[in-house]
Amino acid sequence: MLVGLAILGLAGAMFTVRRPLMMSAPACMAGRWHGCFDTENGVLLMMLVGLPLPALVVCALTLRRRAAGVTSAWRMSLAEVGMVYGTVPFVWITLMPGPGAGIVPGRVNLIPLRDLVTMGPVGIGGNLLIFAALGFFAPMRFAALASVPRILMLGAGCSALVETAQYVLRLDRVSSVDDVLVNAAGAVLAALASRHWWRTAAEVPSDQPRPALVSTPAD
Repeated sequence: MLVGLAILGLAGAMFTVRRPLMMSAPACMAGRWHGCFDTENGVLLMMLVGLPLPALVVCALTLRRRAAGVTSAWRMSLAEVGMVYGTVPFVWITLMPGPGAGIVPGRVNLIPLRDLVTMGPVGIGGNLLIFAALGFFAPMRFAALASVPRILMLGAGCSALVETAQYVLRLDRVSSVDDVLVNAAGAVLAALASRHWWRTAAEVPSDQPRPALVSTPAD
């Protein structure tokens, strides 16, 4: 079910953004990294093209854990790789410098909902996706995070760190409380979508290898 949902989600995302992504394809295919890793379209294109690599990592981790007798090996491996691969590219995009980086002083908006009306559907959708993978997979891997309030705090905390980095590094971006709110909401919504597979406290010992049975001689 997880694989099927992932394939459907990727297919829908690729169909929706196929035209913008293809704008970066010629530069990437020609080996010109400018426009491939320093533009939003290029990063998303590379993320989709590179999907076979995390898939192989998931398979390798799963096989290794199963050989060691670890239960829930597939879910744990998928969650670990999914958290990283589904989050890092979006954080990279968020930290891309604007044209006035290093020159324009940092800008901060601490008034809730003021920037929300100017984001537009694309901006809101992008902000919802930044920590969606983290919210989806984190409670599947860590029982301590398997609750909505904790995922909300995790998403808000990670988003606050990103917004702080934007301000401190003077990236010519607005550090807005609305970004934190939408990022956290995206993490929570994604977590609710994976609630059926959340890890419970009873499963905590399952990431340890099962002890081998030792037979004792009969009296």
